[in-house]
Amino acid sequence: MAQKQTPSGPSQRQQRVAELIRHALAEVLQRGDIQDPVLGSHVVTVPEVRMSPDLKLATAYVMPLGGQDEAPVIAALERHKKILRQEVARRVNLKYAPDLRFRRDETFDEAARIDQLLRSEKVQRDLESAPGADDEAEPDSPSRD
Repeated sequence: MAQKQTPSGPSQRQQRVAELIRHALAEVLQRGDIQDPVLGSHVVTVPEVRMSPDLKLATAYVMPLGGQDEAPVIAALERHKKILRQEVARRVNLKYAPDLRFRRDETFDEAARIDQLLRSEKVQRDLESAPGADDEAEPDSPSRD
C-alpha cells in the first residue's frame, strides 16, 4: 500500500486565501474604518497571514510602524476582531469567514539578530583571515575551445 505523504508547507490555496485576507485587513486598517483611539494613532502593517488547512482560522502577524506600543495595538485588534472579521468577509468571497487571530510579527527582530551576528567581531575576523575567493577564479585565463 502507498503511504499518504503529508505536505511540508501550506498549500497554494492556503497561500492565495491568506494573501487575499492580508490585503483586506491592510485596507480596513489603512482606511480607518474602525473607530479606536489606539488604532487611529498607529499605522499598522500586516506583513503576513497564515491560514489553517481548513481555511477557518487566519493568523495575522501585525506590527505597528516603528515597533512602538505593540501590546496595546494587538489588544485593540483583538477587541475589534468581530468587526474586522465582518469587513474581511465582505471583501473576500469565501464560503466561511475565517476567525481572526492577531500575533506580533517577529521577523523584524530575527532580521536584526542576524544582522547583529554578521557584524560581530568574530565574523569580521573570520572574513578577514579567510583565503580570498578571488584567487580561486581566474577570469583572465584563456578558455580552451
